[in-house]
Order: sequence, then C-alpha cells, then structure tokens
Amino acid sequence: MIRKAVRRWAVVAVAVPVAAAGVRKVSQTLEARRGSSKATRLMHNAADQAQRLFGRKPKRSRLRFGR
Repeated sequence: MIRKAVRRWAVVAVAVPVAAAGVRKVSQTLEARRGSSKATRLMHNAADQAQRLFGRKPKRSRLRFGR
C-alpha cells in the first residue's frame, strides 16, 4: 500500500515534468523545421499546462500591493 503511494508520488514528481520538458523540446524542434502549426501549438500548450500543474510554483511576494 505504501509502495504504491511512493511510486505514484515519484511518477508525478519526476516523470511528468521530464515528459513536459521533452514535449516542449520536440515542439520547438518541429517548429524550427516546419514552422508553426496546430500540432506545435497544442504541444506548447500541453507542456505549459503540465508545468503549471506539476512544476515548481513561483515564489509569492510578501507584499502584494494591488495584485
């Protein structure tokens, strides 16, 4: 039971951000070769979404005036 939880945590903590970085690299390579397309835009958006969900969170400022 604990092993399953640790395995799941490891996948989320390591594999998902690595996969997002790989998708981003592939989309940049394809875009450099063939130009922008719907597929490259979708891959960029998927990588951005994975980064937001599973990546490091940006530090919050202590003083948030008007934000």
